[in-house]
Order: sequence, then structure tokens, then C-alpha cells
Amino acid sequence: MSTPPGTCEAPASVVFDPSLTDYDFGPQHPMAPVRVDLTMRLAEELGVLKDLRTIPAPMADEDLIATVHAPALIEAVTRMGHNPGSGEEGHGLGTDDNPVFLGMHEAAAHVVGASVEAFRQVWTGESRHSVNIAGGLHHAMRDRASGFCIYNDVAIGIQWLLDHGAERVAYVDVDVHHGDGVERIFWDDPRVLTISLHESGQFLFPGTGFAEDLGGPDAEGTAVNVALPPGTSDPGWLRAFHAVVPPLVREFAPDVLVTQHGCDSHADDPLADLMLSVDGQRAAYQALHGLAHEVCEGKWVATGGGGYALVQVVPRAWTHLLATIAGRPLDPETATPGGWTEHVREHLGVYAPTRLTDGREPAYRSWEEGYDPGSWLDRQVQSTRAAAFPLHGLDPLP
Repeated sequence: MSTPPGTCEAPASVVFDPSLTDYDFGPQHPMAPVRVDLTMRLAEELGVLKDLRTIPAPMADEDLIATVHAPALIEAVTRMGHNPGSGEEGHGLGTDDNPVFLGMHEAAAHVVGASVEAFRQVWTGESRHSVNIAGGLHHAMRDRASGFCIYNDVAIGIQWLLDHGAERVAYVDVDVHHGDGVERIFWDDPRVLTISLHESGQFLFPGTGFAEDLGGPDAEGTAVNVALPPGTSDPGWLRAFHAVVPPLVREFAPDVLVTQHGCDSHADDPLADLMLSVDGQRAAYQALHGLAHEVCEGKWVATGGGGYALVQVVPRAWTHLLATIAGRPLDPETATPGGWTEHVREHLGVYAPTRLTDGREPAYRSWEEGYDPGSWLDRQVQSTRAAAFPLHGLDPLP
């Protein structure tokens, strides 16, 4: 019998140590590690970490990374990271997105090790839920880095589950960018269901992830994509999510639910064009928490991901995620602590938000209430349902 949402038979955990912020492409790069530091500071000041066991983050060895990645990529990351001034390029490295930095292999391997420890915590039952907010590097491919992602910690974690006896794993990606690396790595593996909700690749990197992208010939239907129109806000995003994700995950009946929580879907994010609020993102976390308890006895592994509004969005969004994983959701009206806001002002020279809410009510219209063919959003959702649902024996109509 599933554990009721909000309770945990085994403690929930966060895998973290401060050196995970060594994953740092430099001061001009949008993926600044300060977002992780500010999240953990905010969560600690609000008492969220008291409800989570903090697990030290181990370093992944090359054999573990090689369960997913080509040896040539690992060798290139290691070599270039030991000599970052050489100007060498290749395997997606040395680009504006993925500049080479000193100790690059060690920093990326540390993120992998942290995520795999979260997967291990859940699979062994040591934790009912576990999270690595520094993880979620979902664009990395088998043989190349991509989109700020050197190694694909999520894919390595999923492969670890499969190698240790999991028969089915469901992966839900709510980052504003298509979760292309995880999808591609398991494209032909029927044991892994990947669902990605993202701004349409017509407008945004990586330019992929459409309704007709359904997986390889041996796994058709196990890749599912919802390509959302630019400007989609909380009501439309949540409508799309609930129209696609719960029915498919329930039907797939995974042993473990894995989720990636890039918060770059927020209206204030500088790199994309969706219009979610922190309140809408919080609603998604709660829905996924409940789904994990409904379909797989609460076995839930979560990671961070994108998110480039470093002060205004990421710390609040991921603190809500940590609180949800801990089984003690925070009231959105909670004030951000004075010590945290003062730290932000002193060290970054900006004013931090004063509350955990954006003041939005994340309501949405259920898909069962009808499909509007005149709505761009509804047409995209229906395209996904029409393509994917019959392959799972589900009716695509509302």
C-alpha cells in the first residue's frame, strides 16, 4: 500500500556538501553556483534542513561515469580540465556554453556521485525521497557535453537503478529546456519512460522535443514530449502537466520516479520565455510528490537543473522543493529570513525577495473539462496525447 503523501516511512535526504559549487564555468557564465549556495542557506535558515538528513556527496569514479558516457569524452574532460588554457576544443567542450575550467572532470564527477548517492538512498530504502539540487545536468550526451552539462548525472543514476534491479523507471523533466540527453540515452530502452515539458524547440535550445518524438523502434512510446508555446503561464502549464504526466506515469507503473526541476520556466528567467511563478512551480513539486506515493510507494529521486534568476527565483523555488521532499511544505506567504536577505545584500549587492510567494494562485482548468482546438497550448497537448497515449493503451481524447 502506498504511503500517504506528506509522510515518509524512511527519512528523506539531501545529498550535499559545499564543494559541489566547484562546478563553475566562470564569473560571466549564467549557470553560477551561487544559486546552489543561496538555496541551501535559505533552506537552513527556514528550518527545512532539520527535516532532511544531509548526506555527504561522494565522488563518482570513471567506471561509474562510463556506464553511460564514452571513454573518449571522459578522457577529454579530464585532459582539458587539467590544462584549461590550452585552447583545445572537442566533444562539446571549449564552447561558450561549456567553457573549459580547471578541475572540470573532478567537479562534474562530484555532481554525478551526489546524484547516484541520492538514487542509492532511495533504491536501498535508506531514504524514501532523496534530492541533489546541484544535479539535473540533463543535456549531456553519451559522447559530448552540451548545454552547460558535462556529464549526465541523471542518466547515470537511472542506469545505476537498472543495473541494480529496477525494472521500470519514470523520468519527468520540468526544466524549460527539453531533456534531450536523458531521452536520447534511453531512446531504445523500454524500461525507461521519459516525459519532458518544455518551451517548444521552435524557439529555444536545444531545438528538439516534439510530440512525434516517441522513442526508438524497440521502445516506441517511452519518450514523451510536450512542446509548450512561449508565454505559457501557471494555468496553461499545470493544465498541460496534469493532462499528460499522471496518466502516463500511472500506466507505466515505475519502480522509482525520477524528476528534474530546472526552475528556468519562471517568468523572470533571462534565458527562456515561459511565464510560471514560484507558486506554479511549487504546485508541480507537490503533484509529483503525490504521484510518487501513488505509483511507486514514495520512491522519489529529485534533482535541480536550470535556473538563471540567481537570487529572485532559484533559492525560493528549490527551497520549496526541499520542503516538499522533507514532507513539510512551506506556506508560500512565509517571509524570507532577515539573515538571508542581508547576506544577499552584503555579498551580491541586490535586494532579495521578501516572501516565498509571487502572490499567484496556481489554479488551472482540468483537461477533462474539454479541449479547445483554437488554443495553441491545447493543440500542443492534444498532439502529445494523440501520439503517445495509444501506445500505452490510453484514450487520447478528453
